[in-house]
Amino acid sequence: MKWWSICALALSLSLVHGSETASESSFRIKDGLIWIHVTTPRSPTPLNFLLDSGANVSVINLNTARRLGVDLGAQVSVRGVKSTSAGYWPQRLSASLAGVKLPQEYLALDLQDLSRACSSEIDGLLGTDFFRQHIVQIDFVSQKLRLLKTVEKSTNAETLPLELRRCGMRVPIRVDGGKPQWVRLDTGCASSLQWVTSEVQPKNCARQMAVGLSEISIPSARTTVQLGGITFESVPTGFIRRRFLLAKRVSSATDYFPGFSPSRSMPREAA
Repeated sequence: MKWWSICALALSLSLVHGSETASESSFRIKDGLIWIHVTTPRSPTPLNFLLDSGANVSVINLNTARRLGVDLGAQVSVRGVKSTSAGYWPQRLSASLAGVKLPQEYLALDLQDLSRACSSEIDGLLGTDFFRQHIVQIDFVSQKLRLLKTVEKSTNAETLPLELRRCGMRVPIRVDGGKPQWVRLDTGCASSLQWVTSEVQPKNCARQMAVGLSEISIPSARTTVQLGGITFESVPTGFIRRRFLLAKRVSSATDYFPGFSPSRSMPREAA
């Protein structure tokens, strides 16, 4: 039995052509993650956020929330890969990205382990709730994040179906010539692809270190990945034997609260 995990390839090409841009901001790539600057009237300096489509809700670092004087919401139990920690939901914060208002409700969570793994302070994560409100174009070549008003399909680009689910966004891919599989599109995953399986032979895999809530070692190999009509050769692929994502070099918010739903006081386990 196989499941494709919640990471997908981060493409360095634009899949759509935007006819009109509502907003544009710069980002930087560090440790395989997308770093953006978020502004709020509560802070004289921009906040460091990660763009994380694998997070079901946006997150604010608990230390940052306290520093900004944000009133904490009700305490909730947040389940991670190997532990359970306390979070607070919801926190209401007025924030913007390049003049565009961001979601107003955040999950407050201790992101210090994640910050240490990245060697930089992380003030928060901008999650799927942001993507659901906008047409988002991520230009990895110029490192620009654009929010589009309209979209025109380009004749020289590849278009993939995008499925929006409560657990995140999914796209279909083929791996090593296999049948199409739906994978979660996760911009908060530092590695290219993670494959959850119980059929990987250890002799066919190398080992590498990974950082989630703690350092672990995972098997990895190279695969051929096809997205629509585009083929990528020799893609680094991590293999996991559980449905939880254990194999990120740097964790995304999904590691901390897989399947978190703001309609529940207790986050549910990932399906």
